Order: sequence, then C-alpha cells, then structure tokens
Amino acid sequence: MVRLDVDPALLLETVEQRQLRAVLRDVLRDACGSERVREQAASPRGFDRALWDRLAGEIGVHGLAVPEEYGGAGYTFAELAVALEETGRVLCPAPLLPTVVLAGEALLASGDRRACERWLPGIASGARTATVAGVLHPAQVTAERGPDGWVLRGEADFVPDGEGAELLLVAARAPDGARLFACAPDAATCRRTARRVLDPTRRQAHVRFAGAAAEPVGEPGQAPAAAAAIRDAGRAALAAEHVGGSAHALEATLDHVSHRTQFGRAIGSFQAIKHRLADLLVAVEGARSASSYASACLAVRRPELPVAATAAAVACTHAYRLATTEYVQLHGGIGFTWEHPAHLYVRRARADEALFGTGGDHALRLAGLLGLTGRSG
Repeated sequence: MVRLDVDPALLLETVEQRQLRAVLRDVLRDACGSERVREQAASPRGFDRALWDRLAGEIGVHGLAVPEEYGGAGYTFAELAVALEETGRVLCPAPLLPTVVLAGEALLASGDRRACERWLPGIASGARTATVAGVLHPAQVTAERGPDGWVLRGEADFVPDGEGAELLLVAARAPDGARLFACAPDAATCRRTARRVLDPTRRQAHVRFAGAAAEPVGEPGQAPAAAAAIRDAGRAALAAEHVGGSAHALEATLDHVSHRTQFGRAIGSFQAIKHRLADLLVAVEGARSASSYASACLAVRRPELPVAATAAAVACTHAYRLATTEYVQLHGGIGFTWEHPAHLYVRRARADEALFGTGGDHALRLAGLLGLTGRSG
C-alpha cells in the first residue's frame, strides 16, 4: 500500500512565495501579452532572451530549486512551482521546463557531484539552456568509447527545445549499461532539426548524433532510475503550468460572460452558464490541490512522489482540457480563430498531452502505482 502523508504546512503558500508570485505576475503581464508571446514564439530562438536573463538574474527563477553549492538559491521545487504556474498562466515561451526542471533534475538525480559542479551553475544563472534527450520518448542512442573519449550515435525525437539547447543530457545504451551523458552539441556531429508541432510556444526537435563527443553523468545502469525521476519532476512541473493556464482561462471566461449580453442581460446570469462555470471552478481548484501536493512531495523528496505526480497529472490534464474547451465555447467559438488568445491555450493543453501522456495514460499509471493493475511505469 502507498502511504500518502506530508506535512500540511508544506501545502500552504508562504509569504516569500506570495511575494514571488506578485513580482512574476507584474513582470510577465508586460512581457508576455498574447501578441508578445506570438512574436517571441516566431523569433529565431523562440523566446525573449532579455526576459530570460531578467527572470534568471533579477528574480532568480532558474536557481530557485538548485542547491547553493551549485550556484543556486537553495530553495525547493515548491518555490519553482510558483514560477511555473505564473509562466504557464501567460504561456511564456522561455524553455524553463526543459532547462530548469528536466535537465536540472537529470543532473541532481544522477548524484554526480562533478557533473553538477560543471553544469548546474550555468543553468542556475541563466547562462546556459539545456534539455534531455531519449528520456521522455523511446530513442535509439548508443554510446561507445572513441580515441578521445565517449561518443554518441543514434537519434532521439521530439526533444523539448532540442534545436537550440546548449547542453543535452542524453540517455544512451553503453557497453557497461544504460546511463546518462552530457553533450555540448556541435553542428558537425549533432544534427538538430526542428519539428513542426501543435504548440508554437513549446519547440521540439529531432536530434541525430553522429559521433558527438559526450561525458558520462552518474554511474553505469543508472539511466532508468534517473529517467523515472526526471519524468516525475516533469509531471509535477507540467501540473503547475496547467494550473496557471486553467486559472487564466477561467478568469478570462468569467470576464467575458459578465460583459457579453444577450436578451438584455449578461450571459453569465443564465443558469446553464453558471453550472458550467461552477464545474470548471471545481476542476481547477481540485487541480490546484493536486499540484500543490505533488510540488510538496518533490520539494522534500517524499517516496510517494510518483503517486502524487501522477495524480496531479490526471487532475491537471483534465482541468486544462476542460478550461480551454470552455474558454473557446463560452466565447462563442471565437477562440478557434488564430487571432484570439484562447487558440494558444487550446494548443498548449493538447500538445502537452504528448509530452508525458494523456489523462488516460496517467490514470492507468496511477492505477498501477496503487496496485489496482499490473502497470506502474
């Protein structure tokens, strides 16, 4: 039986977290309006580097969950989750998820102090973008010893921020077992091709390794356990983003139905609309609770994190899908047009289901973790 137990105080927002939320909301309101998000997503790198530097340097977002010994602020994922919720609220295209969460967790989960000392300070300062390859989706990457050290061969697909990331943490099969490798890609041995994906604010790429130089991270045979930890951190992070996006959709829809009139009255006063919004509010608040619990478990490294992160994925995927659907429908369907911001939220909600799985996938995994089926991966 899985025991779900965590100090309730960890689920409450602290004064520092509330202040962080206020600062981020103020900064992102100006930097990530819907038109600015479109401009950033269409830019060569896909995000605003000035905003990235400001988030890292002025506010310290990138180093929140990085230990002080590796150049971070020494807080926990609970603080980082606040930032992810706020960036998810505005669909900020900056690659926080692949760099700070996935690559950061890959290094920390490896237990390799040398690798952490080398790579984490750059991530924490915002000087380096990073991602993982061969972790979220099946890949065919092998590692072999060359005359000058380890080299990677093979390919990984749908790598988040794979085209532009300056560091790749790659899960590869080596002669001594599956393990992680750090690769600073160069064009001669690492061909990266952008994939055309549903969500333009979250870029992905196909990466082909042709003798790319790499350094081992962690011990041989460690990759499967590290990959599981990375995916659970990713589920918790995505849940926080989804809470922010769902909250925006609810608030924007409430504002619209309060001002849009029909038959001489605001459409929000009709009972059918009230029922739909009440259902949405329940879903969003349930998602918020599940996300908070998963963030608390990751913050203190509780053993029930796999259950908590998967439960949050179930609740938050459902809430985000429902929120974006109502965002479109209660705006009279206009959200299906490219010009309306709801269109971007629909794309983010649907595309995110391909990163770690659909709501059904998460529900099946949760059932396995709870011993209700034979599946727990």
